[in-house]
Amino acid sequence: MNSKPSKSEKKRQYLALQALGEQLIDLSCEQLDSIALDDRLREAVLAAQSIRSHGALRRQKQLIGKLMRSVDAAPIEEALESFGRNDREAKRIFRAAEEWRDRLVRNPDTALAEFVEWSGAADPAVGEYVRDVAAAVDDRARKTARRRLFRAIHSQIERKVQNEASSS
Repeated sequence: MNSKPSKSEKKRQYLALQALGEQLIDLSCEQLDSIALDDRLREAVLAAQSIRSHGALRRQKQLIGKLMRSVDAAPIEEALESFGRNDREAKRIFRAAEEWRDRLVRNPDTALAEFVEWSGAADPAVGEYVRDVAAAVDDRARKTARRRLFRAIHSQIERKVQNEASSS
């Protein structure tokens, strides 16, 4: 039996490596630095980040795909998955903060007690910002107070998530 991969199978593998390499283009410099990349591959990714011409970018992506053939893709896949998990977690925290902010603005008395119980910490700034939203006389003051309230809630939720992650 022939154990050698077919031409079509090789092409699928190469295209998968190119797609993986293209994901590197969207990463920040800090994220790229955290991945052990071959120097030529890193340079190609950084060059692709600065290219604006569609044709030139397509060619650069093909070069990245070619360079990906000579590196171990497993650490890159793991790093990209980790970044994806972190991104999903950040979005989940953001949505939770928005929901709590809206609940606190709609029903400040009961929602504040529920938030303190849920978060496990009583931050006096949250209560102060809730009162500021209720006392706001114009749209600008209301938006500013809602923004401050969101930031306080967001940081408190982040602390809670970090505490839960470190205790497990």
